[in-house]
Amino acid sequence: MDSQKIVLGITQGDPSGVGIELLLQVFADTNVYKYCIPVLYGNPNTLNAWKKHLEMQMPMFHRVESAAQAIPGKLNLVVSDQDDIQCEIGKASDQAGWQALKAIDKALADIEHLSALVTAPIDKSTIAPHAPNFTGHTAYLANFLGAPSHAMMLVCEGLRVALVTEHVPITQLGKFLNQSKIEEKIDVVYNALRNDFNVIKPRIAVLGLNPHAGDQGLLGQEEQTMIKPAIETHVKKGRLVYGPYSADGFFGSANHKNFDAVIAMYHDQGLIPFKTMSFMDGVNVTAGLSVVRTSPDHGTAYDIAGKMIADPSSMRAAVYDAIHLVRNRKQFVADFENPLAYSELRRERFRIDF
Repeated sequence: MDSQKIVLGITQGDPSGVGIELLLQVFADTNVYKYCIPVLYGNPNTLNAWKKHLEMQMPMFHRVESAAQAIPGKLNLVVSDQDDIQCEIGKASDQAGWQALKAIDKALADIEHLSALVTAPIDKSTIAPHAPNFTGHTAYLANFLGAPSHAMMLVCEGLRVALVTEHVPITQLGKFLNQSKIEEKIDVVYNALRNDFNVIKPRIAVLGLNPHAGDQGLLGQEEQTMIKPAIETHVKKGRLVYGPYSADGFFGSANHKNFDAVIAMYHDQGLIPFKTMSFMDGVNVTAGLSVVRTSPDHGTAYDIAGKMIADPSSMRAAVYDAIHLVRNRKQFVADFENPLAYSELRRERFRIDF
């Protein structure tokens, strides 16, 4: 195996959604094979059925038992199952959820041979019957990899948004939000910006929970009792963490451009502005894992599945971002193994006179 190329695992996702057709489009472009050795985890019957439906000859699959056997220049395929399940394109089903879960589990069983993992979209409601308490890729992968401290981060050119709480009903936010958790998420994001994005001195903005960031306690106390103390904990460590900011004014005034990442308190607070600005090429990154994980920032899109009108930009960005993040991690380790060499590197990069 070419040791210089990144071994990239890819899960097929929900076989009834847009994931497989987008993956087939991305890996039909031979340019991607210059930068990684892709290993797809999926059902060969389903994958070939999709190729036939889309009238695609390429890419061809090279079957291997594990990523350890993957070869460069091919779309390697590790069979996650071969059940001849008829999953109707564009229609959710428990059978589709079962197939999607098997692909995830097969990739995780092979994780020691992977540098990064790209996950195609799933439908959580169809997987839940087969995996109790399943709330999405992020928590599932973090639990398997033993990463209690992790964060869901959406990234695109010029904007990174991380969440304190993820797939939590609004009515239950109070059960999941506290100072300790906010401090933890800030820490995960801070380290991810340094390790994965090569931002050596990150600037992080933290949003408030309530309208107008609580309006000095008039519209809620969480800013005073939880969010500000969490920010102050990191400021005392010398970190550039600011807030809490009122979410509407923060994004409305384009203040996000002044920061390397923004931390939102809950799902829609962060993802609505993010997807408004970058729905077509945004990428979901799970910060804090031992293995880089990315995915497109959209779902299964059942309504347009199989019609060849789904835009592959986000899936393509997820693949290339995974490659880029792995390289960044390696560079970060290399830079800090020799502090003197790193100082010289910084001097050259930024032309700073010490």
